[in-house]
Parts: sequence; C-alpha cells; structure tokens
Amino acid sequence: MKIKMIAIKRMTLLLCLMTTPNPSNAFLPSTFHSKTSSSSNNVPSKLYLEPEPTATTAAATTPPQKLRKKQLKTFQRYLEIECWKRSEYRSLEPVLAAVGRAAKEINRIVQRAQTDDLYGAASDSGDTNIQGEVQQKLDVVCNNFMLRAFCGASTEIGCVASEEEDEPRTCGEVMGDASFTVGEYVAVFDPLDGSKNIDASLPVGTVFGIYKCPLGRVATKETFLQKGNEMVAAGYVLYSATTVLVLTLGSGVDGFTLDPDKGIFLQTHPDIRIPSAGPIYSFNEANYRDFSSPVKRYLDALKEGSSVTGLRPNARYVGALVADVHNILINGGIYGYPATRTNTNGKLRLLYESCPMAMIMEQAGGAGSTGSHGRILDVMPTDIHQRVPTFLGSIENVYELDQFHQYYDDEFAQEEEEEKKDEKKK
Repeated sequence: MKIKMIAIKRMTLLLCLMTTPNPSNAFLPSTFHSKTSSSSNNVPSKLYLEPEPTATTAAATTPPQKLRKKQLKTFQRYLEIECWKRSEYRSLEPVLAAVGRAAKEINRIVQRAQTDDLYGAASDSGDTNIQGEVQQKLDVVCNNFMLRAFCGASTEIGCVASEEEDEPRTCGEVMGDASFTVGEYVAVFDPLDGSKNIDASLPVGTVFGIYKCPLGRVATKETFLQKGNEMVAAGYVLYSATTVLVLTLGSGVDGFTLDPDKGIFLQTHPDIRIPSAGPIYSFNEANYRDFSSPVKRYLDALKEGSSVTGLRPNARYVGALVADVHNILINGGIYGYPATRTNTNGKLRLLYESCPMAMIMEQAGGAGSTGSHGRILDVMPTDIHQRVPTFLGSIENVYELDQFHQYYDDEFAQEEEEEKKDEKKK
C-alpha cells in the first residue's frame, strides 16, 4: 500500500511540472523545458540560440588590427647615401630620383589605361616607330615621362636616345632651353617594354641606362656608340602585381618596391644575388624551328634532363623582357631571345634593352651573352637601334649555352660571314 501511494505522488508531481505555465521555476533542467514545452511564454535556452564563444568566433568578431609596416630604407635615402659614398655619382642623384618619380607616374597610368582610354594604337593610321612596330598610346605618353625625367631634373644629362624615336635628342631640344645641352652624361631607355601586354593586363616594364660622355666632348649621336661596359648606371621598373624598381650603380644590385599607401619606393631587395644555376628557362618556343642549331640542341638538353646544371627545367615565358628577366634574376635560370631565320640579329636592341639588362645581371653575379659573339657588354654598337641575340641569367646556365655555340655550328653566323666576304669582293 505504501509503495502504491509513493508511485501515485510521483506521477502527480510529474504531471504538475509538465503543465506549469512558467517552467523556468520548476526543478527540471532548462534544456528539458525548451524541448518539451509548447507555451508561447517559454524562453528557449541559450544552448540553442547563442553558442558559447570560441577562439575562432572571437577572432572573427574582433576588429582587424592595422597592418604593421616594415622599417625599410626609402629610395631617396638610398640615393643620398650611395651618391655620398661615391662622389662621381653625386650629380646623378636628382636624375635617378626623377626616374623614380616617372616610374610612379607610369605605374599610375598603366593601372588606369582602360578607364582613361589609353589602350590601343596611338593613331588610326597605324603609324610605326623606327623599329617597325605600331606605336601604342601608352608608348607615347610614357616616352614623354622619361624624357622629362632625364632632361628636366638637372643639367647633367645632355642627350637622350629613346627606343620610340628615330634619332637621339638633346635635352635642350626636349626642354626648349639650350642650357640643358651641356650635361656630361647621355641616357638611353625603352619607356614601356611589352606595351602590347597592356590589353591583356599582363606585366610591362621600363628599361634605362646612363653613359658618360668622353672628357671634353659635347654629346652627339656618336656618344651613344659605346660598349656596355662603359655604362655607369642601369635599371628597370616592373609594373605587375607589385611595382619594382631595380638599380645598379656598378657596385651591386638593389631592388625597391612601391608602397601603394605611402606612394614611395622602399628597399625590399638589398644586394640581389642571382643563384649560380637555376631551373627556369624563358624562351619563345613558338620560334623553335627557326632557332640556330646550338640553341635547339641546348633546349633539347634542358628538356631531356641532360643539362650539366642537373636541375629539372621549368618553362616560363610572359612575353615582356622586364617581367621574364626579373623572374630569372630572383629565381635563377636563363632568358633567351635568340637569332632566327627571319631576324638573324635577334629582336632586342643592344643599347636600350640588352646592355642595361646585362649590366644588372653581371652585377648580381650572373652573365649576359650574345651566344656566338661573346659577352653582350663587349659588343661595340654601330647604330643606336642595333639588335643582338640576347641570353641573360645564372652564370652556369649562360656558360653552358655558350659552350653549345662553341662546339656546334651556328649556321646564322656562317651565313653572316659569307655575306661579309661577298661584300668585300664587290
């Protein structure tokens, strides 16, 4: 009887709890009420509405902290120190600083080319430059920026030669003032290498070099006809995911990245050294059938894995000299624009492109070669728009390519020699 009474009391208590209007005061756990109660006054447990904060959710709701900037030397400060250490370059400090400013302007218009209607040919008639290439709108604009940078910053540059113009121009002509013609230096440049890449939003670049006039002479067209090893400064600017300026003053190579927030170049790559050998080869293999025998054999050896470097090759080719060479400079390997059957001297200009890039490579521990005619910096130019076959990169890679030219016949070089003999006979 006692057991029956206890059971009845328990059942009565349970029924009372289940029908209580405000179950939050009852003895059952809150989770039980939130699942079983159907009353509109019930307040569901936080277990089902607000999960307990974790490290992940806390991080997601915390306001992002301001990114910390690296403490890096500015391009201006770098020039001040380097030109102070080497007094012969002090007069070039304002010129090089102006080149940095021009690079920022070119970067700005390259980024805005589509929105500011700067794509396409410079004229509807399809006018070509001295190189036989259709001038792009950006070529003309960037050329003007570089002319003003070299001629307008000081009177040290007396004459300039651009890849976009037929003949060199005195800075007096550029600035409209004869006092700018008395400078002791001359400058060469390609204002926008690979400008056709702009239409596809691919990297482009600027290349430049500076020579000194012979003592006591005024700058003329002949002043530019100097070997590359006479160059006193060379550099390039890459306009890509980041904008990078690379410069050599003949004592090493340094790289500077444009800070988009501050609008200044910062030294992010001090004393660049190219690896002695690298896996990357950068050739336009669409022209493979037109390459000379030594180049074909070299590329075959790379792909077969029989290269003396012992590295597995990786092909990378953007189609803009600055972009491809920068990749080689940072990662190691070889860049090549060889002679072909239709262009027996290659397509790269000796003064504007090959010599500045060769100087940078050699200062970084690499090499620059023409293949069959030796070192690029030893070539004596005969014309300001002269072209040469060009190979740039890690010293082991370039040396191996030169060995292929030494041991295998270069039919293009033989044809050139035969033509010279025929001319002499005439």
